[in-house]
Amino acid sequence: QVQLVESGGGLVQAGGSLRLSCAASGRTFSSYNMAWFRQAPGKEREFVAVINRSGGSTSYAASVKGRFTISRDNAKNTVYLQMNSLKPEDTAVYYCGAGGRYTGLLRDYDYWGQGTQVTVSS
Repeated sequence: QVQLVESGGGLVQAGGSLRLSCAASGRTFSSYNMAWFRQAPGKEREFVAVINRSGGSTSYAASVKGRFTISRDNAKNTVYLQMNSLKPEDTAVYYCGAGGRYTGLLRDYDYWGQGTQVTVSS
């Protein structure tokens, strides 16, 4: 089992940047694929980015590709999401998930953090 805690959210103006972190407990962090999802008010949780166990492969939603970068540090049990050129439509609660499969599907992630709010003002 793994416990996840996100941090780094906040209020930022359009065009600005934020870096989210997701710290994992336990000694099995490197055995999980890690992903970021987000959920805006009144909308379903949607895929943002995924990184495989070693950090050698990543994949992004079309809406964030070229602006967001996912990375991980297995020595620190942490996954990151660097968000640049933020837009008001990026406003959402951002969640990290840990799962056994390298996918963008919500159902493939077994463990979730509590989320961190990102608000982008225009």
